[in-house]
Amino acid sequence: MTGRETLPDQPLPLGQMRKGQGGYICRIEGPDATVRRLLEMGMVEEAYVEIVHEAPFGGDPVAVRVRGGLLALRRQEASCVTVRKA
Repeated sequence: MTGRETLPDQPLPLGQMRKGQGGYICRIEGPDATVRRLLEMGMVEEAYVEIVHEAPFGGDPVAVRVRGGLLALRRQEASCVTVRKA
């Protein structure tokens, strides 16, 4: 893959995205502890987020670039974040 991959027009959970895909966070939902942890790591609405690496054999966890930082998240955690097309 070269460059940034585009997302469909409908919002998509971050956990369903693949390497190279990115977009803007539009919603964070889930268990209170998970939401709080994601917010503390910089996953805030309107921030640009991109999947930069997937683990082999199933792609869990993923490395996510957000607000200049690189985070490792399980796909289950990443699915709490909804992303819209850039």
